[in-house]
Amino acid sequence: MKVIQVNPKTVFKKADRLPFGEGASINRPPLFCGLNYQFWKVRMKIFMKSLDKGIWDAIENGPFVPKFEKDGFVIEKPWSQWTDSKSKKAKFDCIAKNIITSALNSDEFFRVSQCKSSKEM
Repeated sequence: MKVIQVNPKTVFKKADRLPFGEGASINRPPLFCGLNYQFWKVRMKIFMKSLDKGIWDAIENGPFVPKFEKDGFVIEKPWSQWTDSKSKKAKFDCIAKNIITSALNSDEFFRVSQCKSSKEM
């Protein structure tokens, strides 16, 4: 077995040139610092779908809000009337917003911090 000598200074210098702040992780979303958006977007989509496809669904289709029809009008259900499954589905937008904002540096965070839903971000 051949042992390869690696100079840590060289490794860290190369890592500093990467267009993202860290390596791949299954626990943390990829960091976006304003560069190479298309690369980051693909990584975020994979990251979110790996947690739950409902999270990505909230981003593509907007937040889920349980509704019912009354006298020909569609009305949002009061929160107290939501079932557990409806509450879980509605929570996906909050989870998506948390993941997105956790993946942004401070400059990018302030660009999206006033958005109402993950789809707006």
